Amino acid sequence: MNQAEKIMAEDSDWIEVGKVEDIPPLGARVVRTAEYDIAVFRTAEDKIFALRDKCPHKGGPLSQGIVHGDRVACPLHDWKIHLDSGDAVAPDEGCAARFPVKVEGGVIQLSLTPDEGCPNQ
Repeated sequence: MNQAEKIMAEDSDWIEVGKVEDIPPLGARVVRTAEYDIAVFRTAEDKIFALRDKCPHKGGPLSQGIVHGDRVACPLHDWKIHLDSGDAVAPDEGCAARFPVKVEGGVIQLSLTPDEGCPNQ
């Protein structure tokens, strides 16, 4: 694949998932794909993050967890996951795949390609 084809493929990977105001502060919404679910989170400061909706511990739905600061607590066993990286807070180890997001004019754009480096994909 040449550079132009690579850029076009990356651009087509982005989808519109709604407006920031559609997600309550400290809440989440789920985007379902054929491969997995992606949780899109909104912090109290209106920052938007996206992680695979699966805790690295026992697979709990992170979208149902409690958002506090830039972290989410898994509803099953209270593992804390950093929203900006997907990494578990020490002493726990593991990560949830992180998906790039961008907000333009209050509209959330989500990449369906996870960032590299996390095996929980």
